[in-house]
Amino acid sequence: MDINELINKAKNAREHSYSPYSRFKVGAALKTKNGMVFTGCNIENSSYSLSICAEREAIFKAISAGERDLDTIAVVTDSDKLTTPCGACRQVMWEFSKDMTIVVANLKGEKKEFKIKELLAHPFGKDPLD
Repeated sequence: MDINELINKAKNAREHSYSPYSRFKVGAALKTKNGMVFTGCNIENSSYSLSICAEREAIFKAISAGERDLDTIAVVTDSDKLTTPCGACRQVMWEFSKDMTIVVANLKGEKKEFKIKELLAHPFGKDPLD
């Protein structure tokens, strides 16, 4: 699966977003190293701390399905500026893949790739020397 197909899956997942408070729809599509794809969308709650980001939803779906070798995640918003994952999502990405590729894209067709190591400079890990 190429990166554009993954971005399209993230765009489709974005349509399922439940975001009545922020009105900021986010979709994510996560590809594992064996080629499986898991999607997610942001789901808000009036008690904001109970909300979940699209990225974490996709990752948690993969983990709960027994997948551990995560490869690439595409994150799509309708923002004019490309939007990178929040700090909580970055930490979760690090937990499950120290070499994950993150592709951020918008509905205008702009995209940019990062490695998790670029976005999370000093991660917290099991080993204090991670």
